[in-house]
Amino acid sequence: MALIKTILGKTPVFGKNIYLSDNCTVIGDVILGDDCNIWFNAVLRGDVNSIRIGNRVNIQDNACLHATYKTSPLTIGNNVSIAHNAIVHGCTVKDNVLIGMGSIVMDDAIIEENCIVAAGAVVTKGFKTEKGGVYAGCPAKKIKDTDEKLQKDLIDRIVNNYAMYADWYR
Repeated sequence: MALIKTILGKTPVFGKNIYLSDNCTVIGDVILGDDCNIWFNAVLRGDVNSIRIGNRVNIQDNACLHATYKTSPLTIGNNVSIAHNAIVHGCTVKDNVLIGMGSIVMDDAIIEENCIVAAGAVVTKGFKTEKGGVYAGCPAKKIKDTDEKLQKDLIDRIVNNYAMYADWYR
C-alpha cells in the first residue's frame, strides 16, 4: 500500500480516479487533481512547502518531487508526464509537458506549455523556457520547437499510455 503521511497537520488530498502504486510515498501539503497516477518508488514530499498537481499527470518510477522551505513551492499543470528518475524541485511546470527520464528541474524554473525537457537535461534555478520548445543538455538549452507531431506522438501519447497502464493495475 502507498505510504500516505500527514505532517505538520497537512494530509495529502487526492482527486478522482487516482492510481497510487504500492510503494510510492506522498507526504504533507500535496494536492493531486483527477486521473493522476503515481508509480513505484516515486516520492512527493510536501513537508517544507506545497505541491500542487493538475489533472492527467503521471509521475513515473523513482521520480522525486519536492520544494524549498518557505520560498519555492512546486506547481504542475495538466497533461504532464514526469518520467523515471526525474527530480522536479520547487518550480512551475505548465500544461502539456514531458519531463524526460533522469532530468532535473530546479527551484523557480518555469517550464512553459507544450515543452519537452529531454532525458538527462538540467534546467537550472530560475530558468524560464519558451512555450513549445524542446530543451536538452546541462545546462538545458532550447534545441528545437515542438511541432504537432511531437505533441501528439510524444507528450499526448505518454499521458494517454500511463492512463491505460494505471487501469491495468487498478
